[in-house]
Amino acid sequence: MSEEHHFLLQRVQPAMVGLIDGSLSTLAPIFGIAFYTHRPHTAFIAGLATSIGAAISMAFSEGLSDTGELTGRGSPAVRGSITGVGTFVGGILHTLPFLITNYHVAVVAAAIVVGFELVALAVIRWRFFETGFVKSLVAVSIGGAVIAVVGALIGSSG
Repeated sequence: MSEEHHFLLQRVQPAMVGLIDGSLSTLAPIFGIAFYTHRPHTAFIAGLATSIGAAISMAFSEGLSDTGELTGRGSPAVRGSITGVGTFVGGILHTLPFLITNYHVAVVAAAIVVGFELVALAVIRWRFFETGFVKSLVAVSIGGAVIAVVGALIGSSG
């Protein structure tokens, strides 16, 4: 196996899993709380807790899912750490706009950040995994949109 293949398998892939999970799985709780309370600080606390909890969960999931011996995926502790950090980064980026005290500005800023996150994920998939950029952007955007809408609908119904 080439060094590039090892790098992709042991570093980029765990980071990508974390970034995707953090970027997508935290959308519903953050936007749900934001739409329910109209209180940006409350959404920030929910996003922070969700980002940290998801990061810990994903770190353990990745680390415990494979010893790396049979698959060549490398150290479980390293992969888990990379995945956990990626998950936290993916979740905290669209949480930070909720530090803005104006509800409408915070929601719009968070939505813009989510857009940038989705483009970044598509670029990473295109660059490292030779997946078409447009195909990647459509895939992550559909996932992100569905999750954000679910969170917003749940928050709006309360």
